[in-house]
Amino acid sequence: MSTDAQQDSEEFHAWQRWHEGRIVAVAAPHGPLSLTGTHWLADHPEGRIPAVPGLWREDGDEVVLTAGPEDGLTVDTEPLAGEIRLGADRGPVDTSRVAQGERRLVVLSREGLWAVRDFDPRSPARHSFRTIDATPYDPAWSLEGTFRPYDSGRTVRVENADGRERGLGLAGEIAFTVDGTEHTLRVAVEPDGSLWAVFADATSGDSSYRFRFLRPPAPDGDGRVRVDFNRALLPPCAFADHFICPFPPPGNTLTVAVPAGERNRIDG
Repeated sequence: MSTDAQQDSEEFHAWQRWHEGRIVAVAAPHGPLSLTGTHWLADHPEGRIPAVPGLWREDGDEVVLTAGPEDGLTVDTEPLAGEIRLGADRGPVDTSRVAQGERRLVVLSREGLWAVRDFDPRSPARHSFRTIDATPYDPAWSLEGTFRPYDSGRTVRVENADGRERGLGLAGEIAFTVDGTEHTLRVAVEPDGSLWAVFADATSGDSSYRFRFLRPPAPDGDGRVRVDFNRALLPPCAFADHFICPFPPPGNTLTVAVPAGERNRIDG
């Protein structure tokens, strides 16, 4: 439990700013709450996606979109009347190439399969959202850790939130100690050098969501890294059922309870 002194610390105020920023980002017009559908084109061979304008079809390593003026679609802010070839969108949702008014239609590719994601600021989930339930900052859960890279990258198959199994790339593990016992989490390394773990613990599915993400900073030259569970994140699928978040890989279900970080979404 946080004390008054802890709540006056710079670490607490930094965490509070982070937590408030998370709530704003989640509730943004094109944040995760606005996702109303992930439509795999293989499920719509005729090219028509229910409630999504235009005709969408796969063609090798691209998607071909055909639309008329009545569809009200724009590509790169220009009205689309005809056909255009599209690759996967890589940037933020609000910079996606295809839009219909405030809606953003994001082209997605996973393991050779193509999909269209529909982000709509008018989604019921966004308008019912109130806040993120999170445990107050506790310095006891900001732990010293060590990153142990693998000799080469590994890919494991894990179930995803949509029920399908996909590959999850792993580059090493972080080790840390809780109550004198060492624990490890298998992690990926992001392009900027920071780490990413998908984990569960003894609170998962009880006092917290069924699994969470952790994003430690890049390790230093000696492999030391701060493992701060105060910043454990709810995955996107905690905010919209249409995300395909990976479940924790083998070895990433901690036997201890981690009563820290984000716990659940709260609607009002």
